[in-house]
Amino acid sequence: MTKTKTRDIAVIGMMSALAFIVFFIEIPAPLMPSFIKLDLSNVVSLIAAFALGPVEGVIVCLIKNLLHLAFKGYASTMGVGNLFDFVTSAAFCFTAGLIYKRNKTKKGAVTATLIGALVFTAVSLPLNYFVVYPFYFKLFAKFGGEAGVLGMYQAILPSVKNTLSALIIFNVPFTFIKGILCAAVTAIVYKPLSPIIKGTHKPKKTAAAH
Repeated sequence: MTKTKTRDIAVIGMMSALAFIVFFIEIPAPLMPSFIKLDLSNVVSLIAAFALGPVEGVIVCLIKNLLHLAFKGYASTMGVGNLFDFVTSAAFCFTAGLIYKRNKTKKGAVTATLIGALVFTAVSLPLNYFVVYPFYFKLFAKFGGEAGVLGMYQAILPSVKNTLSALIIFNVPFTFIKGILCAAVTAIVYKPLSPIIKGTHKPKKTAAAH
């Protein structure tokens, strides 16, 4: 194994651990039901995808969720939330990382993150509607199931009639904004961090004593 490959594996491990930690920093999402939280762990995955490659970004997403599952356990939700996060985050990071890999310019980075955020959002809707929400409706049937969840959306916007409309009105814009926020933070921190991650950073030489 080459020195570069060994270093990449070490960096992936460190970034996965960082993404795992950031994953726990959740803030309530404004104008959303209370069970939906905002986290910026995809910033770390995006940085990995840009600095190391799209596959490496996906690996960070995977390890982050495996660590989260191991730490919190899967008894309550059977890992469905982690599955959702992995699939959507992987789609986001792989798309953005692949586009940036082919055009490593400022314009390329903007295009990559914008398209990545759109893919992130597009993947989330069918996954929520066909997999995640039906699972939670059954899991929390004693709390009202679908009617109970829909009621949380209707408390914010009474005109919401069904789950699909709730997802389109609330979750789709929220997911896109989350993607744009992650992209914006990545744009701010990537340039100064990139040389360190890639191992090309050279410390400034101190002036010699006379």
